[in-house]
Amino acid sequence: MTFKPAAAARLSCVALALAFSCAVSAQSATDDPDWKESEAPPPPAFDAGKLVTFDVSPNSSLVFGVDPATIRISNSDGLVRYVMVATSASGARNVMYEGIRCATGEYKTYARYSPDGRWTPVANAEWRSMFGNMPSKHVLRFAKAGACDNAAPAPSVTVLISRLKSPNFRISE
Repeated sequence: MTFKPAAAARLSCVALALAFSCAVSAQSATDDPDWKESEAPPPPAFDAGKLVTFDVSPNSSLVFGVDPATIRISNSDGLVRYVMVATSASGARNVMYEGIRCATGEYKTYARYSPDGRWTPVANAEWRSMFGNMPSKHVLRFAKAGACDNAAPAPSVTVLISRLKSPNFRISE
């Protein structure tokens, strides 16, 4: 079987259209006017030695990972909350306590971990689009890698972690 350039171009266009339509559908999801966020629990303890890492970008100098013990999926408001760790080649870490709202394609950073071992709440934390122009796309990658099933959160933490660990989850952009 030979692979023809025209067929490759059509496949490429189909893949691009599907990716774009998924992004647009998440952005334009009808927001439930009665939706209310449950009170976020305090940031959980994390173990940087137990991170499940995932690819964010081939150009990223940071390695991103989540401690499975910190992931919580809330049925009452449909949020996925977790501790995300970004580690540089020199070993420096940025640690964030974040939440994803799959229904609207948004995320919020609740707190940041300081080098002295304390969590600092983010002042006026607000929901922001995962599809917006931001320096890191780690939240969008985490959502696509397993935290979200389109506009719904993963069915369980076990399923989410299995997706992250699966060699088939790799997403190209």
